[in-house]
Amino acid sequence: MNIDPSIFKSYDIRGIYPTQINEENFGQVVTAIYAFFQKKTGKEQITLVVGTDMRISSPALFKVATDTFLSLGANLVDVGLVSTPTFYFAITHYDCDAGIQVTASHNPKEWNGLKFALKLPNGILKIGKPTGMEEIKKMAAEGVTLPKRDNGTVRRIQGVYDEEVNNGLNLWKNPQINKFKIVADPANAMGITYINALEKKVPMDLIRMNFELDGNFPVHQPDPMQPKNLVDLQKRVLEVKADLGLAPDGDGDRLFIIDEKGEVVPPPQIIGILSKELLKQYPGSTIVVDQKYYFTAKIIVEENGGKLELSPTGHAFITARMGEVNAIFAGEASAHYYYKVTGNAESQVCTIIGLLKVLTEEGKPLSVLAEECRRSYESGEINFEVTNAQEIFDALKQKYNDGQFSDMDGVTVTYPTWKFNLRASGTEPLIRFNLEAYDKETMEKKQTELINFIKSVAKEKV
Repeated sequence: MNIDPSIFKSYDIRGIYPTQINEENFGQVVTAIYAFFQKKTGKEQITLVVGTDMRISSPALFKVATDTFLSLGANLVDVGLVSTPTFYFAITHYDCDAGIQVTASHNPKEWNGLKFALKLPNGILKIGKPTGMEEIKKMAAEGVTLPKRDNGTVRRIQGVYDEEVNNGLNLWKNPQINKFKIVADPANAMGITYINALEKKVPMDLIRMNFELDGNFPVHQPDPMQPKNLVDLQKRVLEVKADLGLAPDGDGDRLFIIDEKGEVVPPPQIIGILSKELLKQYPGSTIVVDQKYYFTAKIIVEENGGKLELSPTGHAFITARMGEVNAIFAGEASAHYYYKVTGNAESQVCTIIGLLKVLTEEGKPLSVLAEECRRSYESGEINFEVTNAQEIFDALKQKYNDGQFSDMDGVTVTYPTWKFNLRASGTEPLIRFNLEAYDKETMEKKQTELINFIKSVAKEKV
């Protein structure tokens, strides 16, 4: 059976249903994943967490996956309809060997796919391009076969969200939290589930927007990286005089935060707030950030006695790096926030509790707390759709050859007061540009200079 090789992305499997991913080829894909898990664990019978999002095609694909695993003799821990962070939490919490989640994250409704991970002694290992995706792609294309077994089992779990919230409260040492007014817009997607669970255990005046699970995404795509998808939430925060707004993405592993002024709080400042608080509670800990923006995190972490480590961008890279350096926390410019207590995976439950704890104890508005944690200015991610990415990378290296160069993740050039990064997207046919500087004037000046140079070299995709 032919499988479109383009569905095997840098960090997950993702394609359009039913042309690229469907009930006919999905079993072949998950068989390859199971063979990979067997090889990595040295076990014939794997204990797997299985979960799914709310997309229209997810029930059918989830059934194919679970039926296939059972036919291969797997022991399944079925957590049902869950966010991706909840799925990751379940792998470690229920001491499973591995797991798969049926989801296409923030992509439009026509898409679906899989995220999957192994549990290692120092946390989970997400499977992506650097950690086994190419091997799985090859086995799926070749149609790997495994012996059928009749000893598969299913254990269905209730209450995983309660356990996830308890885990988050324990991380922050069960803090006293004031009752804040919070507006949340999960865009009819999986962030609904953990926000509802949080409301039961954490005091809040929750104002819900788009809180019915609906894989058609009737109001807007669940992608908070697109400013247009935040406009209604920002308006509502101002209208009701809320303390903050929450905008998770489709599978709930990213979370954008809106302050009381209706403005998006830049992720580097959220990382700064959380890092500062965690280093009070866990002195000397290591914190990981991706190298797109690290000036603010570096200064905040050093000011508070911690150690900072850098990682390439991408959730598989970040999670792996956390395990390598035994980090307590990690943050990414794309609003992923990761915690040791969830196996080094994203946990927006931990993020929300941490922010509410700081707001309670500091007694200041979120906008003030965020500004107090600003140590740099960022351009925001700017994307270019081009056909000559390597030529652009080479031209930048030549023009800016007097800076400190790194090829950890695309092209990064660092100067004493500013730096830029240009990298190829792991999920889309784009190159992504980011720049940061210690002062706003330098950031704006260099941003204009770099963008003009990239456009002068770029050959746009027709």
